Amino acid sequence: MLRNFAVLILFVSCFAFAAQAQSPSTPSATATSTPLQPVAKKQVAKKSAPKAKPAVKQPTAVETGPCRLGVISALGDQFAVQHFGLTIFENKEEKVPVADWRLDDLALARVRAATGSDPSIHGIAYPQGAFEPFYNPKSVLLRAESERLPDIVKSVTANASCERYLVVMRTKGELPGTHMVLDGIGTYDQGIGSTFKHSHLFANIFLVLINGSTYETISRPFANFGAHFADGLRLTEDPLTRLDNSLFPDPPEAASGSTILRDRTRALISATLDKELPGYLKQD
Repeated sequence: MLRNFAVLILFVSCFAFAAQAQSPSTPSATATSTPLQPVAKKQVAKKSAPKAKPAVKQPTAVETGPCRLGVISALGDQFAVQHFGLTIFENKEEKVPVADWRLDDLALARVRAATGSDPSIHGIAYPQGAFEPFYNPKSVLLRAESERLPDIVKSVTANASCERYLVVMRTKGELPGTHMVLDGIGTYDQGIGSTFKHSHLFANIFLVLINGSTYETISRPFANFGAHFADGLRLTEDPLTRLDNSLFPDPPEAASGSTILRDRTRALISATLDKELPGYLKQD
């Protein structure tokens, strides 16, 4: 019996050896992996995502038809944050860029609203920085021709052919009862402590009407005299200019991200323009 069992074991071993010899061995993953050929590398490079191109600013739509009045808003995109301390040495001022507030677009919108969206009212575009020579002349006492407002308007309206041009500018004004200067459009605070400190908004804007043929300034000495006289008799503070101390931007750079400051400033500019425009839009 033992002899038969041994013969059986020998038979099975021989069968297993024969099967192993006939079956191909399975190669490992490491052995079969092959490096990328140069051609494959080129194909991968071609399929890589292309670099993003810089955004191209879309051209502004050109207004056509007769132009009775060309509106040029040069309010700019700066918001002044000013602090007035107890002494002149404590006074501070910083200009904060607020391009996304679209103040110049607002000025054109108020003119359109005042004229019933008259199609003969055209908005005039101009190169960035065109009015910087006017705002920052090399000499305040003796301006060069290129720094004069009529010459700047002439240079930016060569192809406009409007009968007149209305220029909306920012200016400087004094804080009533003081010699402190408020520069353009912005906010200021004054005093110390929560009890004696107060904050305000301001929008110093002036309008200039220019003849489209001669580029001479058209005088409007008594424009809106009644409205200005009424403002002089006001006994209470204008609610549009009053600003809660908690809304004063500290640091100044925080102004650009304040939705409340943006909306309050736009409301003040709108009210100022709505008051000033009638005297400049009327026909002679």
